[in-house]
Amino acid sequence: MVWYIIKLILTAGIIVIISEVSKRLPLLGSLIASLPLISVLGMIWMYGETKDLIRIADHAEGTFWYVLPSLPMFLLMPFLLRKGISFPAALSAGIALTGVLYFLMTKVLAKFGMNL
Repeated sequence: MVWYIIKLILTAGIIVIISEVSKRLPLLGSLIASLPLISVLGMIWMYGETKDLIRIADHAEGTFWYVLPSLPMFLLMPFLLRKGISFPAALSAGIALTGVLYFLMTKVLAKFGMNL
């Protein structure tokens, strides 16, 4: 139980740090957010709990493939916001685009024998 509390506090702490830094220095907040901190922590937690190197390798590879379709959201949102679209609408459009691209990515990869 203590392990889960430590994981929760550390992971949530990263999100709070990103939010607070971004208020003062948006580009630094973006840099911190772009680091694969959560993925690295996830792999550390998996290693500490299971020592299952194959599962960690699968996780790292899957993360790579899932990051790719999420990247266009970070171009669509600023474009929409600068055009006067509200934040909730721009965020929703970005999330919807990411969902569509995730779906397409899994279909394309499946044609090459990769099932995420």
